[in-house]
Amino acid sequence: MSTLKADTIQSTGGGAATLTKQSAAKAWVKFDGTGTLAVKSSFNVSGVTDDGTGINTISFTNSMSGANDYTVASIDYRDSSSGGNRSIQGTYSMLAGSYAVSNVYDASVFDDGRLMMQINGDLA
Repeated sequence: MSTLKADTIQSTGGGAATLTKQSAAKAWVKFDGTGTLAVKSSFNVSGVTDDGTGINTISFTNSMSGANDYTVASIDYRDSSSGGNRSIQGTYSMLAGSYAVSNVYDASVFDDGRLMMQINGDLA
């Protein structure tokens, strides 16, 4: 058996290698959705826009293979002030190059300071 060891893998063009058919996340983002949006950390995300109260669009650096050809995982967390669970729930729009989400708690949309998403699927 052969062993491949490397510190850095690049595409033939010299940039980052693109994962296509593997099971790794193709994009993820953690951002503050209150006031002026602030991306805390991300992968394959070119930006996040505020589309109104509780609605944000995540734009991908490298598009997915097509609209509705990917899944989005979100993280729920415990809200200590109200004792309830808040979650990223609603799909507002799915396009190959972006995903819009609505943040819902007790049937109301809201801006939130700790939003995290992971996108799985195939890149274009």
